[in-house]
Amino acid sequence: MRLKDKVSIITGAAQGIGLATALKFAAEGAIVIVCDMKPEAVDAAVAQCREAGAQATGFAVDVTDRGAVDAMVAAVKAQFGRIDVLVNNAGITRDARLQKMTIEQFDAVIDVNLRAVFHCAQAVADTMVAQGAGVILNASSVVGLYGNFGQTNYAAAKFGVIGFTKTWSRELGPKGVRVNAVAPGFIETPILATIPDKVMDQMRAEVPLRRLGRPEEIANVYAFLASDEASYVNGAVLEVAGGLTV
Repeated sequence: MRLKDKVSIITGAAQGIGLATALKFAAEGAIVIVCDMKPEAVDAAVAQCREAGAQATGFAVDVTDRGAVDAMVAAVKAQFGRIDVLVNNAGITRDARLQKMTIEQFDAVIDVNLRAVFHCAQAVADTMVAQGAGVILNASSVVGLYGNFGQTNYAAAKFGVIGFTKTWSRELGPKGVRVNAVAPGFIETPILATIPDKVMDQMRAEVPLRRLGRPEEIANVYAFLASDEASYVNGAVLEVAGGLTV
């Protein structure tokens, strides 16, 4: 078990990539802290982690609310005495072309996908530095590397996350804390449920592997990066996109 007894906070952990990551960490022996917006979804994810044999607990938390994030981190530290891993996975989309995008659409995506990553990382940083060890993993995207039509807000946020990752790896690396990012491509998650079949077929055709990714394939990468097997990986942005360059 590569993550045995590692206290691991995962945001956006009730569905999609986040849930797959929580279950993978559970299978690898981690103590899983499930964070998401809806209490019933959090409870269901915690139950699945426990069924996998892991110690798990959950928090219904809005990661854009700094007070709520600080309270969650304090509760985790009080219960378990340490924080070993943070996976900043929570994310949303509010797509529109530049000329049509509203300020509300722009701000909503920046708040969840960028500002909340800052909140969560800053909330755990002191604890990890004091321990002399820790791992922060940030969800970027191929859209943050290459851009994508209709995703001004999302591309800006995900490119910003890469900036966070590069900067924090320099600041925290000397303190024993590794910081890396994962840049998924098109992944089969509930976020794609509204996309027409024709568009989905086109998306598959654009990927050199000719298929979409599975949430578990991203979770596997997070588990590797969180583990001691990745002990010399710091400041990296790992593309997991089947060769897609958007």
